[in-house]
Amino acid sequence: MTETATARRSRITPEREAELYEAVLDLLREVGYDALTMDAVAARTRSSKATLYRQWGGKAELVVRAIRHSKPGRIDEIDTGSLRGDLHALVRLEDDCTIERNSALMRGVAMAMHNNADLRAAFRSQLVEPEMSSFHEVIRRAVDRGEVRPDCPALDFLLHMMVGGFATRALLDDQPPTQEFLTSYIDAVVLPALGVPTS
Repeated sequence: MTETATARRSRITPEREAELYEAVLDLLREVGYDALTMDAVAARTRSSKATLYRQWGGKAELVVRAIRHSKPGRIDEIDTGSLRGDLHALVRLEDDCTIERNSALMRGVAMAMHNNADLRAAFRSQLVEPEMSSFHEVIRRAVDRGEVRPDCPALDFLLHMMVGGFATRALLDDQPPTQEFLTSYIDAVVLPALGVPTS
């Protein structure tokens, strides 16, 4: 984040920023990305549109920052002493209701990204790249502990496998992902691919 962007956002208190982000996510769930407007955000949050543009630059940046703010924690901040423990702890950061709401939200945003370069770029820089960096740190620790071979070919696909568990649950089973499903998926698919025992 640039110093200029930081200075712009510093005029809003953390409490007000959190309130704005929650309103953006509520609107996103109600109308979807394409129909969400800065006018609607301004009206919902009793803000001026000029303030929103000054703070976030545009709709794509505001939406992605709201999604990022809603995430309960970073996986690289979890350190249980084992890769299996870390991945299970990641799943437990959100209860089933929250997982369902957020997975539906992400599906809608993913669809919108296909036709919106600004959203795609903001999503990649604010969410994808930090998540990839976090997973690389988790893997580095697992390699350092001797849990995973450094030349394991599945290492480059850890994040792909994790995202796949979330995305395909609804697509193939018409069910939301749950803690139980994701934990089983990690034990049955992700860890064996990495050569990590699950018992």
